Amino acid sequence: MKTTFNIHYGTSWGESLSIVLKDKKYPMAWHDGGLWSVTVNVSSAALKDYWYVVIRDGVIVRSEWEHHSGTPAAVINDSWNDCPVPGCPFVRRHAAGLFDEPGFRGAGTAVPVFSLRSSEDFGIGDFRDLRPLVDWAAATGQSIIQLLPVGDTTRKGEWTDSYPYSPVSSFALHPLYLRLQEIGVEADEAFRREQAELNALPEIDYPRVFRAKMSHVRRAWEKTGAKDISCASFKRFCKSNAGWLDEYAEFCAQRDSTEPEYWRWIQWHLDRQFADEAAYARSRGVHFKGDLPIGVSADSADAFYHPELFNLDSCAGAPPDFFSRDGQNWGFPTYNWEEMAKDGYAWWKARLRKMSEYFDAFRIDHILGFFRIWEIPVEYRSGAMGHFNPAIPYSPEEIEAEGLPVEGLFLPDPRNPGRVQPRILPDSAKLSQWQHERFGAIYNDFFYRRNDALWRRNAELKLPELLDVTGMLACGEDLGMVPDCVGGVMAKETILSLEMENMDKGRPWPELAVCATSSHDMATLRMQFAADNGRDMEPWEVRRALMRHLDSAPMLAIFPLQDWLALDGRLRRSEYGAERINLPSEPNHHWCYRMHIGVEQVRDASSLKVEVAGMLKDTRRYNTKNRIL
Repeated sequence: MKTTFNIHYGTSWGESLSIVLKDKKYPMAWHDGGLWSVTVNVSSAALKDYWYVVIRDGVIVRSEWEHHSGTPAAVINDSWNDCPVPGCPFVRRHAAGLFDEPGFRGAGTAVPVFSLRSSEDFGIGDFRDLRPLVDWAAATGQSIIQLLPVGDTTRKGEWTDSYPYSPVSSFALHPLYLRLQEIGVEADEAFRREQAELNALPEIDYPRVFRAKMSHVRRAWEKTGAKDISCASFKRFCKSNAGWLDEYAEFCAQRDSTEPEYWRWIQWHLDRQFADEAAYARSRGVHFKGDLPIGVSADSADAFYHPELFNLDSCAGAPPDFFSRDGQNWGFPTYNWEEMAKDGYAWWKARLRKMSEYFDAFRIDHILGFFRIWEIPVEYRSGAMGHFNPAIPYSPEEIEAEGLPVEGLFLPDPRNPGRVQPRILPDSAKLSQWQHERFGAIYNDFFYRRNDALWRRNAELKLPELLDVTGMLACGEDLGMVPDCVGGVMAKETILSLEMENMDKGRPWPELAVCATSSHDMATLRMQFAADNGRDMEPWEVRRALMRHLDSAPMLAIFPLQDWLALDGRLRRSEYGAERINLPSEPNHHWCYRMHIGVEQVRDASSLKVEVAGMLKDTRRYNTKNRIL
């Protein structure tokens, strides 16, 4: 039906209002008295979730704190939703209300699902292993459990599939995270024997676990699948997820010569199990924080069905940095942002909405990719052969006028034919002193100043659009070669930064931040200490390091589970060198880290529980909203 929307809002010069209905913006007309209005053909479904935004120069400069929900009517008169919480630092309401409380300080644990260990899983952590971890987090006053990506990375079940940042779908969950006993697999003597063998391994044997677990999944499908797919719950799941599920199921079926319904059935079970754990965590005052990979693989369902959204002639990566002297080539295509903008970034919005079903916060992997991406032509493997996209390149005439050679100092810019960008690792050995100085000035200007306004607008066009669609707390992984514009955009959109002592940014840690002792790409706290001191860290030294982080300004302090366990000399792993999750400089690294003890043992360790709770109380990070069972 046709509906006229009216809202009073005092804009500044150059600003206008739009209403967002079903992710489409409708410009509004201004009337005397600051009244803005628009008449739109709108469905009742669109009225369940809509909001207003302020536009300047084609960019969203302000969004409402909270969305509207209405019923069909010829005229709807709205008021702008401002934040009703005095002192709240955020510009958007979060689904988890504790984040919006002024002065909120929280703590949490980071661990990959695959690294969890329990008596009931099958050689690899699964979603049901999260429950005892939630109980431990709640008992110690923590607010957050941070996970690595949980998306499906299945190709052939080999070691390369263990890499969690190369999904074959941006929506599908990983089949290996199923609890087998709940999908029709009988835990008979043979099952228990195989389970015991796999769970006795100190690390994950990914190919072996994949073969064994998926064999059980297939037999369960053959046993109960026909009955399961006739139930109302399965049908509702397929209908509500059809936008991605149909493509994913067909993609997997063609890859493995199986039935599409088999993959829908797997995702239905995964959704039920993970959604259960997310609901349980929320009921206990604990919130899952997800990880949004910056890339999607070229051999994914997304790229297969929507190739127009990707630049398949290039790979994303990172320039040489702290982690890798040769840079990184992640092997997945970059995004065709111009094409994505045509439908208002619908693919991204759908991806984030799916995440928000399970997560109340999320880490934006390599948030710099929303400003610019380090792009490597597919003919090269070295990250050092990359260039920035987008960027303002140079013409050969400009370089010639500076008295510099192109060869050895510059690379072609594939997005701007005939133009060049400075090499990140130039061959400048043969330059004279004045040429060194002149090239150095060009180099520093290009990488740190020349593109700043372009990159800022690039992020401003995307991030507000994406952040408006869910109530997840946004945290950005803003490490590496960070342009000056990044901090300002993150601050404006109230995206939490990532702060680490070994990745100093040359300023005090802000309150709107997450501080951490390390990440999955780094050595653990004990490993860092041993590298500097030649010995293991004593528990009291671990406590001192964690307290230093807990006492700091950032609203969230999230530590790897390995670092929490290091507080207890009886619980910690004796071989601390085996606690590393990933080596970024090793492209063929096996993601096989698994806890050396069961998560139930962590939950039941009273001494650790008391110590962690005491540390959080002493630093005002103890979550009093945790429910005691």
